[in-house]
Amino acid sequence: MPPCLFFHLLHFSDLLQPQWYVANGGILLIMFVVFAETGLFAGFFLPGDSLLFVAGVYSKKLMDGVYPIESEWLQLIVIIFLISISGIAGNVFGYWFGSKGGKRLYHKKDTFWFKGKFLADAKIYYEKHGSMTIFFARFIPFIRTFAPIVAGTVRMDYRKFTLFNISGSIAWTVSMVLTGHYLNAFLIKKYQYDLSAHLGYIVLGIVIFTTVPFIIKVARLK
Repeated sequence: MPPCLFFHLLHFSDLLQPQWYVANGGILLIMFVVFAETGLFAGFFLPGDSLLFVAGVYSKKLMDGVYPIESEWLQLIVIIFLISISGIAGNVFGYWFGSKGGKRLYHKKDTFWFKGKFLADAKIYYEKHGSMTIFFARFIPFIRTFAPIVAGTVRMDYRKFTLFNISGSIAWTVSMVLTGHYLNAFLIKKYQYDLSAHLGYIVLGIVIFTTVPFIIKVARLK
């Protein structure tokens, strides 16, 4: 399909559906989405948790589209490795972007939208809680997009950032991919219920479960 026709047929709602990425790009497109969602400003709206969950549900199909592997465990290991690397690379890019663009903020005058105090407060916060922020941000929509950028802006210690970037990416990928894969396998075996036939509801549930607590927390903090 010509690129111009592809983008003409593409709707914004498609970008919010994890199944669309599996059907139209497979593991390579999923890797790009994870990279964008964990390090690019424009990637904050892309599916993260739900995409990894769906990758677990469709693990065999994803690997068959690249290189067929008979071993179920090996399929999962390869998928987890590829997605983890993408998440790590996304955070590294976000850190680099923040460190480069953030230099100008230290010399920027206060405006309605920007206050030098905010930057100073962020730096103090990252010095105290930066490690856990980078690790747990993986599991929180929106936050995982901006956390590495802020880390670079306030010049968080890079060795500490790297350690928790790697461990956070692996923990996030392993938990979501394995949950999708084994929950689907269990439901098929026990109840003949295939999640792939009802992913719309599953994805909606994941989005609500991961997003609502964040919104409530922000609302309480005003």
